[in-house]
Amino acid sequence: MFASRMHLAEQYAEILATDGVVKGLIGPREVPRLWDRHLMNSAVVVPRVPHGASVADVGTGAGLPGLVWAIARPDLRVTLIEPLLRRTTFLDDTVARLGLSNVEVLRSRAEDVTASFDVVTARAVAALDKLGRWCMPLVSPGGVMLAMKGRSAAEEVEVATATLHRLGATSIVVTTYENGDVPTTVVEVTK
Repeated sequence: MFASRMHLAEQYAEILATDGVVKGLIGPREVPRLWDRHLMNSAVVVPRVPHGASVADVGTGAGLPGLVWAIARPDLRVTLIEPLLRRTTFLDDTVARLGLSNVEVLRSRAEDVTASFDVVTARAVAALDKLGRWCMPLVSPGGVMLAMKGRSAAEEVEVATATLHRLGATSIVVTTYENGDVPTTVVEVTK
C-alpha cells in the first residue's frame, strides 16, 4: 500500500504509539493493533480514491484515515478537518515531522467549512444520518462520501437513505475492503 513511502507510514505509526497515546488520541491498548485496526484499515480504501482528488477527512482525530491516505498517495490533496485544538496541534506537528506537503490541517467543524471536495471521508465519527448532514454539503457534484463504518453499515444505510437522498445522493453502496482479519466496511455515497 505504501510502496516507497513505507518509511513515512512507519514513522506515523511510531508517532501514534508515543505522542498519540500521551496526548490521548490513541488508547494505550490500541498500540499493538495500530497496523491492522488503524493504518491498514484506512489504507485498503485508498485505491477507491480517484487520482489527484481533493479529499476532506471530517473529524479526523489523530489523522485516520486522512494522514494514511496522504502518505500512501502523494497525488491527493488532503484536508484534515478537526474542531479540537489539542488534536489540530498534534496534526500540525505530525504533518511537519513527516514532511507532508499535500496535507492541510483545518481547525473547524464540518458545518462551518464552505469548500467542496472530490472525496469526503470520516471514520468512527457519527451515525450515518448525522454524518451525511455534516459531510454531503462538502462533496462536489459527481464526488463521493466514503464513510468508514463497522458491521452495522447496512442497518445505518436503511435509517439514513432518505436523509442522504435529500442531501443529493444519487447512489448508496456498501463495500467491504479485505484487510486480513479486520475487513473495512465503507458506505460509498455518490453525489
